[in-house]
Formats: sequence, C-alpha cells, structure tokens
Amino acid sequence: MTDPLDDLKAAFDAATRPPDTVKRADTLTRAQEIFDRSQGSAAPVRPRSDRPLFWAGIGQGAGQMFATLTSRPALTATTALVAIGLIALVPILRQGPQVPGLGVEEAEIAVRQQDKAVTGLDAATPEPVIEPMIMADESAPALDNRLRLGITEQRLQPSTSAPAGAARETFAMEADSAVSGLVLEHPAPMPDIAVRPEANTEAFANEDPNPVKVASEEPVSTFSIDVDTASYSVVRSSLMNGYLPPAEAVRVEEMVNYFPYDYPAPTADGAPFRTTVTLLETPWNSGTQLMHVALQGRLPAIEDRPPLNLVFLIDTSGSMDQANKLPLLKQSFRLMLGQLRPDDQVAIVTYAGSAGRVLDATPARERATILAALDRLDAGGSTAGQEGLQQAYATAEGMAEDGDVTRVILATDGDFNVGIHDPEELEAFIAGKRDSGTYLSVLGFGRGNLDDATMQALAQNGNGQAAYIDTLSEAQKVLVDQLTGALFPIANDVKIQVEFNPAEIAEYRLIGYETRALRREDFNNDRVDAGEIGAGHTVTALYEITPVGSPAILNDPLRFAAERGTAGDTDELAFLRLRYKKPGEDASQLIELPITPAMQGNGEESDFAAAIAGFGQLLQGSTYLGDWSYTDAIALAEPAIGADPFGYRREAVTLMRLAESLSQ
Repeated sequence: MTDPLDDLKAAFDAATRPPDTVKRADTLTRAQEIFDRSQGSAAPVRPRSDRPLFWAGIGQGAGQMFATLTSRPALTATTALVAIGLIALVPILRQGPQVPGLGVEEAEIAVRQQDKAVTGLDAATPEPVIEPMIMADESAPALDNRLRLGITEQRLQPSTSAPAGAARETFAMEADSAVSGLVLEHPAPMPDIAVRPEANTEAFANEDPNPVKVASEEPVSTFSIDVDTASYSVVRSSLMNGYLPPAEAVRVEEMVNYFPYDYPAPTADGAPFRTTVTLLETPWNSGTQLMHVALQGRLPAIEDRPPLNLVFLIDTSGSMDQANKLPLLKQSFRLMLGQLRPDDQVAIVTYAGSAGRVLDATPARERATILAALDRLDAGGSTAGQEGLQQAYATAEGMAEDGDVTRVILATDGDFNVGIHDPEELEAFIAGKRDSGTYLSVLGFGRGNLDDATMQALAQNGNGQAAYIDTLSEAQKVLVDQLTGALFPIANDVKIQVEFNPAEIAEYRLIGYETRALRREDFNNDRVDAGEIGAGHTVTALYEITPVGSPAILNDPLRFAAERGTAGDTDELAFLRLRYKKPGEDASQLIELPITPAMQGNGEESDFAAAIAGFGQLLQGSTYLGDWSYTDAIALAEPAIGADPFGYRREAVTLMRLAESLSQ
C-alpha cells in the first residue's frame, strides 16, 4: 500500500515548477514598464466591484488544484488532506500577506499589476493607490495611537500620486513578495506619509529665574504683587495629561498663590489688608532661611459689596470649537450666574470674524434670558480680538454708574491671530480704559494654542486677574468659591520693596515674580502700574536669604569692594515697605515693617507655601535646590495640608507624585 504522505509529496513535486529566474526578471521588467506608462493615463479608475478579492482569487486557484488532484486515482486517499490544508489557509490569506507596510488591498493592486504584465493586458486604466490619511485636527498622542493600532482612514487616488523612480522599484519588490508569500527580512523603505498634526503654538510669559544677589552690592528688591493663578492650572493640566509642563509655563508665585491661606486678618479700622512676615529654615538648604511675606485682604459682607457690571467678552472663533473650550466656558458662566445678586448686570459681546453684542445689559435676575444668549453661541471664523475689546469696553462704559464695579471678563484660548497688528498699541488701549475705572480679567480655556503671554499682558495692563480654567472644578473655584475676590478689588497698584541689611544678610533671592519685577525708583512713582488685591485675597512672597558668615554663601567677596557703612546697632535683617492705592484714588499710601530675627514661625501655612515653591522650582529645573527632590516636597506638604475644605492641597500632593513618576 502506498504511503499517503509519499503520494502527497509526489503530487506537489509534480505540480510545482522550479523557479525560472530569467522569466521572473523579464516579468518584473515588463510590469514596471506598464506601471510607468499608466502614470500618464487620464482614464477613470475602474470600479472595484468587478474585481475578485485577493483571497478569493487564491480560492479559485485552489479549486482548480483540487480538481486536478482528485482526477488522479492514486491521490484519492490524500484529497481530504489537501482540502483541509487549503481551507485552513483561507483565513490567513484573508489577513493579507505578511509584508510590512503592505495590506490586503495594496497586495491586490500588486497582483493585478503583475497579472497585466504576464497576460499582456492593456494597462491604460491606472490602478488606484491607497494613501493613509490623517485628520488635520488630530492630536499627536491620538495620531500615535492610531498608527500603532493600524487604524487609519483611507481614500482612493489616481495613480499619478503613486511612487516614482526608486520608490517604484520598492513597490514592485514588495508586490512580488506579496505574490510569493515571502516576508522581507529588511523591507525597503516606503515613501514618507505626510502627517499633519495640529501645531502647538502655545506661548508663555516668563523670564529667567531670579539670581542670587549680594546684599552689599544690591540691597533693594522691588516687585509688584501678583494674585494670578493661571500657571498652576496649566501645570495641573499637563501633569494630568501625562507629561511634565514646559519650564517656561511654570511661574512659581502663581503656583504658591493658587491656594488660600489662613493668615491674620486686618483690623476693621486699618489698611484693607494685613502684612505678616515670618522666618523659617529653608527646606532645601540648611545654611539659608526663607523670609515668608504674607498679605491677607479684608472680605466684606455680601450686602456691603458695590453694584457689579459684567461684560462677558467671549471668543467664538473656530479654535474654540472643542469640548474644553466653548462648551466648558458656557458651563463655567452658568455656575457664575448663580452667585450674582439680582440687580447685578450682565452683557455679552462675542468676537470671531467680526465682533457683535449678543446680549444687552441685563439684570442677573433674568437668568433665563442670559442663559439663552449663552446657549446660542457657536464657534466659527477667525479671531478679531481688538474689535471685540473695543465693543466690550464701550458696552461697559454704558453700564457704569458712580460707585459701581465694572469689569470686562475676556474668555478665550488666547489665539489672537487676526485683527491685532500692534500688541503694544492694544496694551496701551487697555491701560487707558483701566484709568477710566473699568477692570479687565482674562480666563483661558483649552490647550494647544494657549497664548498665555498675551493673556498675562492684557490682564496686567487691565488691572485684572488671569486664570486658566481646565475643568469645571476650576471654574467652581474661580467663579464661585472665590468670586468676590476675583471681581471686587480692595487695593490697586500694590508694590513691595525690601531693603536688606548687609551687616546681617550676605545674599538673597526672590523666588518667582520674574515678570513682576520693578525698578527701584518705580516704587514711589504712583504712575507706575502694579498688581491688585481682591476682597479676601491672600498674597504670598518668599525670599531665600543667606546670613553673613553662613557656609551657604555662593559669591566670593570683591577684592576692591568699597567700604560700606554699617546698619548701626540694629538687629534688623531687612526693612519692608509696601504701597497701595484705594480703588478710585490716585495717590498711594505707605506701610512700613522692620524684619527682625524674632519673627520665627514654622506653621502649616508657611510650610505648605515652601513646599509648593520647591515643587515649582523642581518643575523649572532650578539649580538652587541641590539634591532636594519631589519626595522631599511631598514629605513637607503632607503634614501641612490642614483642614483643606476644598481639597486643593491634597490635589497638589497628587500632582507632586505624578511629577515624580513622569520625571523618572
């Protein structure tokens, strides 16, 4: 009895011809020539419905082989084995040839191109080329995931866009591999696919970190206070999306001032805020101290607030058509409306291709009318920010009355790409309106084209606050929990000046406030603009100071330094001066406070502020922290969380842990 396996082998040997290398080369050459000629054809692409699929064609060939095999009596016993083997191959063939960069449909095209060359068919009708397409608005991470999974959108194009020259040879080689079922060990490179991810045009306002200064050479430090919080929200947005923020996006003072602190409150008959200074050991440098300057603003009762006029200036340009932009903006303003008093007034101005007022001044009690106007807003068109600001200010001026607080709230992703030819002229326009008593606050939404630099400039020139809203929870914080502080100023043009005693302090460094630096002579000049404090606001500033004789001194003494007078018998480390204006007044008032070694105090508030300052410097890559780490920041922050009624401090510790993981 004949062995069935021997019969099967003999059958395949008889049916399989040895490869003819001469004919193969000739076939390949003819296929390339026909393919090349097809590139100039203008004939329409033939419908695909009349073409058998690649695996179906293989199936037809298998059927013919099956008939041949069964016609030979000697192979009747092995016919079932052959059939089973072919059936098992069909699912594999349906998956396409195992050639990197070539799928099922591309292999079909390759097969038909070679079929034409072998049979001599007219190649006047060009074959379509499959080109993977990436949506223009697709983000880089999403694009990376889609390419990794092989999920791409495809479209058919005339073969005039097919690869040319050396790329055609690559195409033919891979097509031949598809026909033979071989896998290229080192596949030739395919033509590059043009990928058009959305460009990242974010721009952040920042300067180089403040350096260490020698007190005997430059004893005076002057800066404007800052209650903006945008940087912290941008940092959180980055970390929650799985990447470290760019160093220029980190403004340490905004991270520190993001949190409310329990500082001593001002007296009823004194200044609108109270100043407190404490000294504590620097967490990252045992040879220095932190000088913690704290301001606590007075919080008036709701019934004592002046009437409020709000103009929502809303960016409705095409770039706002994302879930975390215009839709989140609408939800945020809905939250805010519930906090307004019935007689407060609201107007809405939009800007896109052109500016327009979509809601005239309306009492907050008419909530349905205001919400209907918000709901009608749609994103589309380019951005004309200058026209929108002009109309918003004109609307605000028509609403204002004596004793009112009038504020324009600009809500945008910061994409001022049309209509502003001279940013300095725009800032001057806002500064002029500021002097008339109308404040400007800026709320940023979304990422990718966030123009933080422009937002900061507008808010600073408009006597307002800049915040970035990345979640509805942040909208709750800014527009509900801290609404009074965000909208009702209690002190304008607040400036701080510290003079260090060279007999006691060798060096100092202001942590943050790089974009708020002032010249020494600006302190007494009431025409120089500075920051504002809102009702109930807290403001924190930190100096790292190095006592005389400390081993932590970084600068060598000058050989030819001039002799300086001593500070006498005083033990003062420094002297703090603070200027501010009451809202509506042009002349500033002065507060002075000597700083002495007795002002020691480690508590939850100063420790937590120090932990956040260290966290921000780690994100910046500061060189002043030595080997102090995120682990150290967490260890300092956790015991200082305190009551934390809204969970802001616990969230900060979570962000520290994320940053630690992402930095490894």
